[in-house]
Amino acid sequence: MVYSSAEMEQTAVLQAAAMMCASARTAPKAKGMDNIVTLVLTGEDIVRLSEKMKEIGQREFGGPEGHFFRDAVNLLQAQAVVMIGVKRAWYGLPYCSMCGFASCAECRKAGANCVFAPMDLGIAISSAVAQAAALHVDNRILFSAGKAAEEMHYLEGDIIWHGIPISITGKSPFFDRKAATWKQAAGLE
Repeated sequence: MVYSSAEMEQTAVLQAAAMMCASARTAPKAKGMDNIVTLVLTGEDIVRLSEKMKEIGQREFGGPEGHFFRDAVNLLQAQAVVMIGVKRAWYGLPYCSMCGFASCAECRKAGANCVFAPMDLGIAISSAVAQAAALHVDNRILFSAGKAAEEMHYLEGDIIWHGIPISITGKSPFFDRKAATWKQAAGLE
């Protein structure tokens, strides 16, 4: 059987996404508490996420000039998007106060975030993109994709998300994102 470049590259993208999710899962976590969640988006689900990002850009910034719209256009060049999130949690560590409150109970009562959940998210994301780099898969971390995912409620619960579009192409679509380039791609110039 003969497999084309496109077939093998799509297979490799999905294998890389799976390895990135595994790297996020096995990343070190504060107090050994695992609140990390992952998803992988392809095809029409990438388009839907991109549309939500454009909607947020329009709503929050009044048009296509901001980073949400730029990232939404850029996202459409991805072959997959690895979503990594963390459930909001309070870790109950004695004598911490890194959140700015005297205790976890006060932090939680105020509706504030324990610092350890976002730190765990950062470590998980770093592990995932290190895996992508080791596999020679182009990627970029997008807060904007994560914020859109929060509004799309992919999973139940209060989850902080970040998105990592990935691609296997001759030149990374996530590197050179000059204004003229993405505006031309979006038909704005």
